Amino acid sequence: QVQLVESGGGLVQAGGSLRLSCAASGRAFSIGAAGWFRQAPGKQRELVAQITSGGSTNYADSVKGRFTISRDNAKNTMYLQMNSLKPEDTAVYYCNWVLRGVPTHNWGQGTQVTVSS
Repeated sequence: QVQLVESGGGLVQAGGSLRLSCAASGRAFSIGAAGWFRQAPGKQRELVAQITSGGSTNYADSVKGRFTISRDNAKNTMYLQMNSLKPEDTAVYYCNWVLRGVPTHNWGQGTQVTVSS
């Protein structure tokens, strides 16, 4: 059974940093593209960062220059380093494999990120 477990969220002040982790079981991140999504109250879940099996990365304009996605194949874990956080980054963050920008597997529980002003 494929499972995803997100962790690392918390409450931070604007301008602060967090590193989110996504631990996977049952499927390797290395075999395809994967990414981080977020969902704020009243908004749709959106893809904010993705990484391909070859290591290429892409980011939503709203986080470009502030967030960095990475992957540790040995640990089968994906990360999202978030710097210069803004209140509008407040959301529940989720990870998943991605095919043509669309999530392909069941969601984990997500991890809450709250940025205060």
